Amino acid sequence: MRADQTIIREWIKPSTRVLDLGCGDGKFLRHLIDHKQVRGYGLENNHDNITACVLNHVNVIEKDIDQGLASIKDNSFDSVIMTQALQVMHRPDLIVDEMLRIGKECIVTFPNFGHWRARGYLGFRGQMPVSKFLAYSWYDTPNIHFCTFKDFEQLCVQKNIRILNRTVVDNEHQHRWWTKLWPNMLGEIAIYRITR
Repeated sequence: MRADQTIIREWIKPSTRVLDLGCGDGKFLRHLIDHKQVRGYGLENNHDNITACVLNHVNVIEKDIDQGLASIKDNSFDSVIMTQALQVMHRPDLIVDEMLRIGKECIVTFPNFGHWRARGYLGFRGQMPVSKFLAYSWYDTPNIHFCTFKDFEQLCVQKNIRILNRTVVDNEHQHRWWTKLWPNMLGEIAIYRITR
């Protein structure tokens, strides 16, 4: 289990209904089912990941999140999770609205493009950053919306979204004392738990 998933696991209440958007191979959802007794479903559009979900005995629905979640009823889930995918959505603001429509609480994670390394790379080299953390060139990156902590929190204010928890971690998903001092500059990954 990834370190960010360890943080998220603590925010999931036992015996609740969980939807994991872009659930990948379903291993995290399987962990929640086994250790938190959640009733979980995943949404995924990659055929290999869907096959892995089935092999992991995870209920999975083949769906492209960008095409909307309108077929899911309001308040169908206690928690809706989307890790490391907000920045690849065509309309992240609408996806957040949909997540909060179908879930009482939502957990989102995304890379902080305001991190000092990204700023420095762009400032000194004059090119979009490429690193271990952001391992794509500008032309082949799945990331289409570059977001910072401040951007996301401003979106929350505009949409009257309440931030229940915010965790700022480095690229190894570890808490560091310096990331709390200046999260928008020193934090590499944002993990938010939100509600209406």
